[in-house]
Amino acid sequence: MYFNCKEDIITITPQWTGERLEDGRPKVEEKYLKALEGMTLEEVWKPIFVKGYESQFEGELRTLHDGKKLIGRAVTCVFAPTRPDLHETMFGFGVKEGRRGNYNQWVVDALGEDDVVVADMYGKIYKGTFLGGNLATAVAARTKRGGAVIWGGVRDLEQMKAIEDVQVFYRGIDPTPIRDFLMLGFNTPCRIGKAICLPGDVVFGAGGGVLFIPSHLVAEVVDGAAKTHIKDIFGFEMITRNVFTTAQIDRAAWTEDMLDLLANFIADDERGREYRNLDWSGEYEEARKGDPGESQSAL
Repeated sequence: MYFNCKEDIITITPQWTGERLEDGRPKVEEKYLKALEGMTLEEVWKPIFVKGYESQFEGELRTLHDGKKLIGRAVTCVFAPTRPDLHETMFGFGVKEGRRGNYNQWVVDALGEDDVVVADMYGKIYKGTFLGGNLATAVAARTKRGGAVIWGGVRDLEQMKAIEDVQVFYRGIDPTPIRDFLMLGFNTPCRIGKAICLPGDVVFGAGGGVLFIPSHLVAEVVDGAAKTHIKDIFGFEMITRNVFTTAQIDRAAWTEDMLDLLANFIADDERGREYRNLDWSGEYEEARKGDPGESQSAL
């Protein structure tokens, strides 16, 4: 058994066909990480949800810095309550691999730029404080713009809040140091509350919750979110001018006439400038398939 095994990471992310990081995680391009900075949670969530990825969001978390987004590539780790024989075995694997310190330090030591720790501490807060002032400082230094999502606890909150270049989502606070736990997996599938995350997924923390975007869907999600954004801008304009009703705007698929008006709006209105390279052929194809009248306003 190995922790952070490149071959295993590649095996569980077969739909990713692009460049990979040294450890085998999908390397989602930086341009997509930057594009996500200007998007809302709902815009990013919708393209994933409609594809059947319904267990990618967890909202029952606290945030270190209110209003600050967290965007980066996931480095996952999974923990469990300690058991002497299993701890001896698992810790021994890490020692043989040359790892130093405690399990959580192994993970932080492996971080790179734009990484985000995603740690399943099985909800442990008392003696489950994955990060404190020292490790949060190390996370900020190594990731530059990253941070952590901890399904468990943190400590030294005042010290952590003084670190501006890091964002952390966590379950609770306790002054105790981390104790009585063991690592089951490092860059393996990871559960955070109701959500699941794979190594290399893009972490999108915003609006009080965290969304895990499958790496192979990020490009499509960014374009889909951009389409949702400009459709909202256009739709609000059309409703205000009484051109369309809310029922028409909320249709699952717009008619060709509506798409034509949208295309003209994007071409002629300054608000559409940054959306002029989007491809709407799929939407036109959907419009030609049949009745677009079914409302999907909940999405």
